[in-house]
Amino acid sequence: MQQLKLAVSGAQILFVAFGALVLVPLLTGLNPAMALLGAGLGTLLFQACTGRQVPIFLGSSFAFIGPIIYSIHTWGQGATMFGLFAAGFMYFVFAAVVRWRGMALVNKLLPPVVIGPVIMIIGLSVATAASGMAMGQAGGKQVLPYETSLLLAAISLATTIVVSIYARGMFKLVPILAGVVVGYIAAAFLGAVDFAKLAAAPWFAAPAFHSPEVNWAAAAFMLPVAIAPAIEHIGGVMAIGGVTGKDYTKTPGLHRTLAGDGLGVCVAGLIGGPPVTTYAEVTGAVMITRNFNPVTMTWAAVFAICMAFFGKFNALLQSIPMPVMGGIMVLLFGTIASIGLKTLIEAKVDLMEPRNLVIISVVLTAGIGGLTLKLGDFALSGVGLCSLLAIILNLILPRQAASHDGIVEGQDI
Repeated sequence: MQQLKLAVSGAQILFVAFGALVLVPLLTGLNPAMALLGAGLGTLLFQACTGRQVPIFLGSSFAFIGPIIYSIHTWGQGATMFGLFAAGFMYFVFAAVVRWRGMALVNKLLPPVVIGPVIMIIGLSVATAASGMAMGQAGGKQVLPYETSLLLAAISLATTIVVSIYARGMFKLVPILAGVVVGYIAAAFLGAVDFAKLAAAPWFAAPAFHSPEVNWAAAAFMLPVAIAPAIEHIGGVMAIGGVTGKDYTKTPGLHRTLAGDGLGVCVAGLIGGPPVTTYAEVTGAVMITRNFNPVTMTWAAVFAICMAFFGKFNALLQSIPMPVMGGIMVLLFGTIASIGLKTLIEAKVDLMEPRNLVIISVVLTAGIGGLTLKLGDFALSGVGLCSLLAIILNLILPRQAASHDGIVEGQDI
């Protein structure tokens, strides 16, 4: 009876995480079944690394949406998979640093003035793609009727907003899923859904694996991208610890949780799915249900793996019209950018201090403007280039010196 209750709770966790989990592959062109399989396997590997002590479920990471789209367009899907596999090793680097020096060195290399603008770029760099999808455009061409597309985008966006603001309890945790469901129903009524592939799909089918191809340029491009979600992981572990009243940074240890997350990212890349990360929605569900048993996450992972082999369901996900996803993206990517701004505000980063203004300005302009660094066949742009620029500028620019009366310039007296 106890296991049945835990299984039901696990299904509830997967329901909460589901909308965001499958959104990433749908936006990037990856296989949603692989996202489910990667999330399930990643969560189980995380639990193996942490002794199943932390109630965390790993789902698709939004931080990699823009980089995945760019990488597939530039190097192809096989090279992108290798890049995502390599990105997992950034977590192992963080884990080693935390084990060696604690958080002191991490905070020195990645203070809020570095992390904030990089997170903003994660959202803003793909804002054009969100608007294009909402208007029914792909590759600069109108592939769906403009008026129908805008209507569907508005319906899915409005539903997502209403649920996120006015819903209560568990329903407040599934605004993306609500937006997709209502938008899909509206699209079906408007004749914008192609049911042919859904009807032809088998009920059960093994997910199509995509083999990675060794490409060191793609790997170098993806490695810096992992910095932001690795920092997000640290915040996620601290957040779930605040909910359960346990300090997971000590037991099982932050180095172990980072290594577990990194292992999940590596495996997801190898099988052709998006990288995984901790989910705030799941933390919210744990807080509401007060179910702190990590076995719940085991059940959620098992259910995710089982759903990956459900062919009809995978076809259903792929039949969601582009404008429905575009409407949700308009809010989603803006929300990511807002989180970056929130990071700067909460840390009270002083924009009157020239070095801070320089770091943030350079990162935002380079990221939004699409600045690319090319060295022969190697190219670095987007989140990867912005992360590198922010870290270098933070290390080389001098901090503001104290004035003669002993008060640091730029600070409030």
